[in-house]
Amino acid sequence: MSDAHRFDPTILREYDIRGVIGKTLSEADARAIGRAFGTIAGAGTIAVGYDGRLSSPGLEAALVEGLTAAGRDVVSVGLGPTPMLYYACYALDVTGGIMITGSHNPPDYNGFKMMLRKKPFFAGDIQALGQLAAEGRFASGRGTASTVDMLDRYVDRLAQEFTGGRPLKVAWDAGNGAAGEATRRLAARLPGEHRVLFAEIDGTFPNHHPDPTVPKNLVDLQQAVADGGCDLGIAFDGDGDRIGVVDGQGRILWGDQLMQIWAEAVLKERPGAVVISDVKASQTLFDRIAALGGRPLMWKTGHSHIKNKMAETKAPLAGEMSGHVFFADRYYGFDDALYAAVRLLNVVAGGDEPLAAMRDRMAATVNTPELRFPCSEEAKRPVMAAVVERLKAAGATYSDVDGVRVTTADGWWLLRASNTQDVLVARAESSGEAGLSRLKAALADALRAAGIVPPDLG
Repeated sequence: MSDAHRFDPTILREYDIRGVIGKTLSEADARAIGRAFGTIAGAGTIAVGYDGRLSSPGLEAALVEGLTAAGRDVVSVGLGPTPMLYYACYALDVTGGIMITGSHNPPDYNGFKMMLRKKPFFAGDIQALGQLAAEGRFASGRGTASTVDMLDRYVDRLAQEFTGGRPLKVAWDAGNGAAGEATRRLAARLPGEHRVLFAEIDGTFPNHHPDPTVPKNLVDLQQAVADGGCDLGIAFDGDGDRIGVVDGQGRILWGDQLMQIWAEAVLKERPGAVVISDVKASQTLFDRIAALGGRPLMWKTGHSHIKNKMAETKAPLAGEMSGHVFFADRYYGFDDALYAAVRLLNVVAGGDEPLAAMRDRMAATVNTPELRFPCSEEAKRPVMAAVVERLKAAGATYSDVDGVRVTTADGWWLLRASNTQDVLVARAESSGEAGLSRLKAALADALRAAGIVPPDLG
């Protein structure tokens, strides 16, 4: 093996390493990632898992080769969802873990999500890994490689969390992603009637793209709910760490709406606890947490940022608009969509009220979807700086936790730089259409003043 290795800089991202197979990411990269991560880990065993993408087995073999060459022992937990690998990091005697997954990206993408000493390995950690590889400062050794079947142990842990109640009819959509077999086994363990769609793990995603935050990807699930007279439908992304939900009427519940349901259940057991959500979440969520006696905390978007903030604040629950949900209440604090699904079923099965009625009780707002528009990596910082200076000069009320979230009498608008793509992300929310129009106009004015031609804001 060569002593030095340079990665395409575009793959070293904020939360993970991710690129296009054959263009920006290769098995040689996987080998170097293994050597570098093994060097940084310093001692102990590393757990490795992989998703159902066609490139994943080859990347896994190269990664294991690199880890053992750095002297690390490796335990391979096999094919499954990302939270199964995270669970292995708690259930097994390991120092860290690496999941090979392209998450919800197109089939030609793949990547690596990492955990070291039960903490997320991200941002500066990833940059340091890249620098170590470029300098060839790898440790050398002869680690061993073994395998363990984690899938049944993981599903057992999920099923143990179900607390019972009235029998439900549930439709599930695994989207041919890595959570397919786990979903099938979990559904078989639960009472009631269950229909599982697209459980066959297929890295070409032949039925629809596995991203449950995109409405068109939930059409099959909505149809299954309607055809089966189901109480609700549950969908997962490509690696099982993000959830999507539709109620018995086929209506989508977004991440901040689902968080209101979970927050009520958790705060009954943990009054006064901190509950975290990201800056893209509705103000109605933060208001609801406070009304339930909790302490709402708005924080940076990104699963690694959220996990660290949960550990710092001892929050038992956190969630993002993207469908990442984190339970430290009776669980481990990592994002696990299958576990979140069981906790949702506990609420619905444990009461008399259907999910649709819970949704109807929530405060009504009008909002934009998440808006993304191109902005080069070089332009992101000066654009955001110009927007902030203008807000300061105007005496605006805003939070700069992650980008800017500006509050007015009409509601709020958000502008932030994506950590994973060359785009700016915007969103706005109001109690009425007229207020939303004014918020979108204010957002467009801020962009123009920063030298950006505003896109169609809907």
